[in-house]
Amino acid sequence: MFNVLADIAWLSVLSAFLAYFILGALWFTLLFTKPYHISLGRENDTQQKPAPIFIIGPAVCCLIITMATAVLMYALKIDSYENALTFAFIIGIGFLVANTINIAINPNIPRPLLYGLISGSYHLAGIIIVCVILVAMK
Repeated sequence: MFNVLADIAWLSVLSAFLAYFILGALWFTLLFTKPYHISLGRENDTQQKPAPIFIIGPAVCCLIITMATAVLMYALKIDSYENALTFAFIIGIGFLVANTINIAINPNIPRPLLYGLISGSYHLAGIIIVCVILVAMK
């Protein structure tokens, strides 16, 4: 395990993490602000400055996802764009999108399918970007 960590290009992990996190900031605050608030049943709420947990939490999660992806790609010897994209779609749809929709299906999210579509597609786009950056900067 420690051999894998020593051999990973950490600059690529940092770059991929930043791209994933910035995409999230743009996704939820500029691109899909209104539909996202509708999915949460908060379309009529006044906009407030988010608490730090709503910035730090997603950043930590994006970092962990990016690091785990780098370890898996290294262990599986994924070194081409084609294999990176295949891996991204498997991980993106099989884990990130499916888990996002599963989390959305609870009584606290009034429009779970809309939430799943918005958040799941963000994670799919994010993991594709992460995998491409990790291969490009290997």
